[in-house]
Amino acid sequence: MTTALASLEAKARAALADGDLQTAAAAATALVSQSPERSEGYFLMGMVAAEAGQIGRAVPLVEAAVEREPCAEHLAQLARLLILLRRDGDAGNAARQALALSPRDALTLDTIGCVLARLGDHEASMAPFTAAANIAPDNLDYRYNLAAASGFTGRVEEARRHYEAILKVDPANARVHYALAILSRQTAQANHVPRLKKALASAERPDDALRIRYALAKELEDVGRAADAFCHLSAANAAHKQAISYDFAQDAAIFDAIEDMFTRQLATSSFDRGGHGNPDPAPIFVVGMPRTGTTLVDRILSSHRDVEAAGELQAMPLAVKQLSGTPSRQVIDAATIAASAAIDPAEIGDAYLARAAHHRANGKVRFTDKLPANFLYLGHILRALPNARIVCLRRNPMDTVWSNYKNLFASQSAYYAYSYDLMDTARYYQRFDRLMALWEDLCPGRVLQLSYEGLVTDFEGQTRRLLEHCGLDWDAACLSFHTNRAAVATPSAAQVRRPINGDAVGRWRSHAKALEPVRAWFQVQGIRPE
Repeated sequence: MTTALASLEAKARAALADGDLQTAAAAATALVSQSPERSEGYFLMGMVAAEAGQIGRAVPLVEAAVEREPCAEHLAQLARLLILLRRDGDAGNAARQALALSPRDALTLDTIGCVLARLGDHEASMAPFTAAANIAPDNLDYRYNLAAASGFTGRVEEARRHYEAILKVDPANARVHYALAILSRQTAQANHVPRLKKALASAERPDDALRIRYALAKELEDVGRAADAFCHLSAANAAHKQAISYDFAQDAAIFDAIEDMFTRQLATSSFDRGGHGNPDPAPIFVVGMPRTGTTLVDRILSSHRDVEAAGELQAMPLAVKQLSGTPSRQVIDAATIAASAAIDPAEIGDAYLARAAHHRANGKVRFTDKLPANFLYLGHILRALPNARIVCLRRNPMDTVWSNYKNLFASQSAYYAYSYDLMDTARYYQRFDRLMALWEDLCPGRVLQLSYEGLVTDFEGQTRRLLEHCGLDWDAACLSFHTNRAAVATPSAAQVRRPINGDAVGRWRSHAKALEPVRAWFQVQGIRPE
């Protein structure tokens, strides 16, 4: 590269780093004009477009760079952009190609790790995250990513060590405080409550206060201080509900649209088992309200010799959204549900399986999709994938409400917006319960409704029932699910690495007074609260 071209590249990169997109774009354009056969100009033009939020424009520019020079940096950034466009298979291929080129710069390594983590391949993300943290040990973001991956893959003490190292440098880091709180069960002798209270007092941003209050609530409940835990939790949830301007009517409209579609539009033409869908029997859907045992059942099933865990896939929601053609930014809304009635079920099945294939790494004949919110799509699944098996976890309604209310999900996700208010969560449960009754009316016996409490009290018997429903032979390894070494990236990570136990049964009773309005409302609705 000539001195002039090197100067243009340096100018573009420096401007990008400073956020001066106009200067960066001008320099990158000049690079392309003066040396169209080289990759750097196209790559930097793509990065400028990406920084401007123009992901669709950025991808072909970075692809042009990769065509000219498939270096690790270009491939890693291409993978990052493809993930944003939900092109998981292409993103995974690009990330793995980048890793195969043995990159040595920390940003590229961390980017590869982030893409693999987004794809659910947390074990594979460990190597690039570790390398990035070793190259740039003072970069706290890299170390955080390594800590999170360590926790997801069961390396609990390594995760703890990395999180503590971050807090030594940045004692106010709220996401680290929360990650440490949920990493394992705290005790009266070993907890972080005093440190968390100090961090809360100095928290300046609402998101930081939210995470620290959740961490405090979790640790206080662990050590038996239920009233103090509820105080922090209610303060955090009330503030966040106000911040996101949530109204239960938003979710009610989605439930209404689903019920309307499958009772009036499809039931009138005799809802069937989806004989015109894709007949592939590979998928096993594990659905239900969050925090009801879906991760536990996923671990049981994926301990079977013929089953692999594909993770919490967005494959069905994205297949329905894409094929419905609705212009809204939301993956699910009333308009998308209504439009999906006109889609050929086989198209949905084909699109789902194509997306899911990118998350199947072990070549086993069956796989689990553990997205709890797929209960909203069971009508689509029943028609589009007539040979798929479906398991819905059912848990005591009061424990379900409490567990949803006390867990911090993805704070900006519309899926969980209901969970910041006890009565909103109760209303959501009631609509979930009603929807499950609809699926049973339309397709009796197609969905196994499995009791979490029943699983705890009769583990082997219910496991046999589960395997039989899923068309699987008996495998004693399913009883040793806690030895399954696969990564877990849900709040249940610590629990599912322990043998089956009933510790979580009846937890709501510690907060019975605060939950009394929920219990009374459930009684009026005909839902047995105990």
